[in-house]
Amino acid sequence: MIEFTLNGKLVQSNDEPDTPLLWVVRDSFKLKGSKFGCGMAQCGACTMHIDGRAQRSCVIPVAAVAGKSITTIEGLGTPDNLHPLQQAWVDQGVPQCGYCQSGQIMSAASLLNDNPNPSEAQVEAAMAGNICRCGCYPRIKTAILTVVEQSQPGAVQVAIPIPASEEVQS
Repeated sequence: MIEFTLNGKLVQSNDEPDTPLLWVVRDSFKLKGSKFGCGMAQCGACTMHIDGRAQRSCVIPVAAVAGKSITTIEGLGTPDNLHPLQQAWVDQGVPQCGYCQSGQIMSAASLLNDNPNPSEAQVEAAMAGNICRCGCYPRIKTAILTVVEQSQPGAVQVAIPIPASEEVQS
């Protein structure tokens, strides 16, 4: 029996100790927001927070999180009370297919927890490990920088426009 905290709730897993955390969360606890992408910790679709740090859950055995705190995209915000990053994603129209977005948001949240006022270069570096097949990188960066801007005392909350080259053509 492996015990850990999942989105603020103490849980127990009877899964094999070497089962990747991603599969335990998705299959045993039915939280489907974190996605399987590559299975090699390269794409970022499976990103969760382990004790507050963004980590790739597809390669972490559940035994390694015993006694730790896990936060998934479902634990970051709720439909009625979105996390500022989730709201920025909506406001900026970030996702196209959406598959990578939970991992992107979890990585961004970890960045802002560690550095609430990152530069553009720091955002780009922190997000470089998350792959988006749709190429929404400019929108992702804009959403993150919008949250940074809005969190500054006295900041005017203005949406940063998406360059015409980034707009979705219908």
